[in-house]
Amino acid sequence: MSYRILKVNKLIKKELSEAVLKEFDLPEGTLLTITRVETSPDLSQARVYFSVLPEDKSKTLLKLLSLRVFDLQRYLNSRLEIKKVPKVEFIEDRKAVRAGRIEELLSKIKIRKENDFSEDSS
Repeated sequence: MSYRILKVNKLIKKELSEAVLKEFDLPEGTLLTITRVETSPDLSQARVYFSVLPEDKSKTLLKLLSLRVFDLQRYLNSRLEIKKVPKVEFIEDRKAVRAGRIEELLSKIKIRKENDFSEDSS
């Protein structure tokens, strides 16, 4: 991946994160994070991955982002100083969900081992 694409990815992530923070009224107790951006080499498309806490709100926020994609695209067009601004597509980042689940399982294993160790020591 070229240095230019990496810079564009970083810039789009930053600008969209700010836009969501400023422009969106998220449901109470919901956290939306833009996790990564993958722009095509010709700058025609950008896949914007996001994660949501709590996870059960992800479908709702995907609908919200899809409804507001034109506003967000317009925001990007005005903020980015590049000839061709990629068309944005939002995708739920399942990697973040899986990583959270793995962390949860590892914590349970650690607690179980600590309990087993303390019982053996008695």
